[in-house]
Amino acid sequence: MKIGNFDLLKDGTYIIAELSANHGGKIEIAKETITAAKECGANAIKLQTYTADTITLNCDKEDFIIKGGTLWDDKKLYDLYNEAYLPWEWHEELFSYAREIGINIFSSPFDKTAVDFLDKFNPSAYKIASFEITDYELIRYTASKMKPIIISTGIATIDEIQDAVDICKKVGNHNIILLKCTSSYPAPLEDANLKTIPNLAQTFGVISGFSDHTLGSTAPIVAVTLGAKVIEKHFILDKSIGGADAEFSMDKQEFSDMVKAIRDTEKLIGKVDYSMTEKKQKSRQFSRSLYVAKDIKKGELFTEENIRSVRPGYGKHPKYLDEVLGKKAKKEYSFGNRLN
Repeated sequence: MKIGNFDLLKDGTYIIAELSANHGGKIEIAKETITAAKECGANAIKLQTYTADTITLNCDKEDFIIKGGTLWDDKKLYDLYNEAYLPWEWHEELFSYAREIGINIFSSPFDKTAVDFLDKFNPSAYKIASFEITDYELIRYTASKMKPIIISTGIATIDEIQDAVDICKKVGNHNIILLKCTSSYPAPLEDANLKTIPNLAQTFGVISGFSDHTLGSTAPIVAVTLGAKVIEKHFILDKSIGGADAEFSMDKQEFSDMVKAIRDTEKLIGKVDYSMTEKKQKSRQFSRSLYVAKDIKKGELFTEENIRSVRPGYGKHPKYLDEVLGKKAKKEYSFGNRLN
């Protein structure tokens, strides 16, 4: 499967920098963030496309007041989203700018109007956010655009994940990526349960990855070792910008360090390889082999005293020691000779 020109099965880990609310209400900050994401090594920048009115109601009732130990407790949902949303009139310029500097760009739509709006920019993928996985009509409509669809599974039951996959396949879209996600901000390490990443791929027959809300880069690095093909992380140009997501977002240095660590991890994982490479063959000089440990006269028996397995490795393989011991020498051997 490809997102843009990036092949998820051949080109390594696809790293997404999540712009989210980290724009400070200024398009120039958004553009500088896109530039920084490119410089840090991200493969894509991801937006969120909603307004307060498309995501909730402007209602003061208790149900619409945030609670539960979040960063935004006691704030009205409408006010939070009104503060955090990225203006729709910026999208065309941001899409053009990202493509101009050579970084992929797409977005999370939060309702059907956002899907139709984003469709005009021909995004290379769509992302369904964690809290939208229960909006089956949104998933169906988004999947019907036949672009790769990335779905965070943060708050879903296993049955709801299966429903989401089935909905995509029913409209003919099999380019599905499921992301393990803990929908806490920031997320405790003990709630990450990264073993779920390979299980998502195996259980649902899809590509799996990780949308990370933990602090630091340990979790995404471990996720890659467990088979994550996509890593998504909130990214901010500078934490002094502030905003709804600043506290659990990575700045330029942190994100750059994470990307490097992921690329190093990919090298370390490598592939299953038992072949005898040139480097391995050369290193065998430091292995053991059979050498003459004492001068041996013709007709004398080979013993553990005069034949030993020692370094270097130019002589006969040590596995032949038992076959050699007890036999008579057919010629003279000098101390330090290889036994061939």
